[in-house]
Amino acid sequence: MKKTQNTGQKQGTSFSAEFQSALKNDKDTLTISKHAQERLEQRGITINAERWEQIDEKVKQAKTMGVKELLVLLEDAALIVSAKNNTVITAMNREEASTQIFTNINGTILMD
Repeated sequence: MKKTQNTGQKQGTSFSAEFQSALKNDKDTLTISKHAQERLEQRGITINAERWEQIDEKVKQAKTMGVKELLVLLEDAALIVSAKNNTVITAMNREEASTQIFTNINGTILMD
């Protein structure tokens, strides 16, 4: 039986897909919905692992404060997150977000 080493660099996969795969077994960690993953890829939004960890921590803090749905504003992106389900629902770039009206949001996290 021949084993191959996985370097984490799969052709055609985005960081968010790799991140999602790594987190799949941890129910308490932020996950990315298929829709959000597609939006991140379509819009060319990249968020590094350290930033995802920071977002995850802030979402956990918001959840302890009773926040269920929130808007996470990054320097170049906006994410809609269900704190209740620990899931990124959708993503857009900041320019796109500036023309949107967000409803059913009861918390916001600003991360510059």
